[in-house]
Amino acid sequence: MKFEAEVKELPERYVACIRHVGPYPKIGGAIMKILEWGKAKSLIEFPQTALLAVYHDNPSVVEEAKLRSDACITIPEGTEVDGEVHTMRIPGGLFAVAHVEIDQDEYGKAWDKLIDEWIPKSGYEPDYPSNRLCYELYLNDPEKHPQKKHLVDICEPVRKGG
Repeated sequence: MKFEAEVKELPERYVACIRHVGPYPKIGGAIMKILEWGKAKSLIEFPQTALLAVYHDNPSVVEEAKLRSDACITIPEGTEVDGEVHTMRIPGGLFAVAHVEIDQDEYGKAWDKLIDEWIPKSGYEPDYPSNRLCYELYLNDPEKHPQKKHLVDICEPVRKGG
């Protein structure tokens, strides 16, 4: 796993989403659905369109079957949505951002490294409770990477440590 992290200001994002309830690693189906929906509406234009997954619950507190996440694409404000697609505003602000190059099965390890190792040494702390959400920003199509690696920014809201 390649891992680099920094604290930086991220913009607010307006997104179309499809909700996934259950184990976080199973969000792939919702990601495929939001991409299909976006393509059908001619809303996908990489790299301008961002693809992300937003995580609402702490997996150490909420049972796995009830974990809520959203597969999202950025869209212009005012875009009409339909069916199981809803819109959401992802607040911006100060985030610890881990830029990682990982295999499909290393997402949990990358999150743990950011939350349990990097942030405690950074002079910052997770911004709980807040209305800001943690998310993954997907930067490539792993199928087009020579080693099938996932390039991802893991974004955790933070505030200056006390």
